[in-house]
Amino acid sequence: MFENPSLVTRIGIGKGVGFIIGLIGFIAMPYFLPETGWLIRWGVLLWYTTMGAIIGVFGIFTWHPVLNLPLPWWFRAPLLGGWMNFVLTFFVYEKFEAMLMSIFGNNSFLTNPFWFVLEGAIVGLLIGYLATRFGGEGRETLER
Repeated sequence: MFENPSLVTRIGIGKGVGFIIGLIGFIAMPYFLPETGWLIRWGVLLWYTTMGAIIGVFGIFTWHPVLNLPLPWWFRAPLLGGWMNFVLTFFVYEKFEAMLMSIFGNNSFLTNPFWFVLEGAIVGLLIGYLATRFGGEGRETLER
């Protein structure tokens, strides 16, 4: 179906997968934290859509320009996803902490909101795989 590499296809797949994951969070969040407001729910939906777009765009870089090292998709995508969720955790630390406490209880080691960094890396890996599988990667994606 997608034989030719295309940056637009990469971005579209990244945004689509990110939107689906964000939509799952948007719908499921009131079940885990009923007092969650609309702003944080919309923020999560748009955040994962944006994460997918960024991972899609960064598919043109297969080599680090400064460090002169290869950047395969399986390294690049989880790194971007983890970094994006690291930044997100700073914005909504208290909300995520309350949500994790309501799920796991007060004395669990899983109540630290920085577990969302690992979740972002896993989501990034999924987005990166699908975007690379169906949209290609490297400079040849710019030609379409």
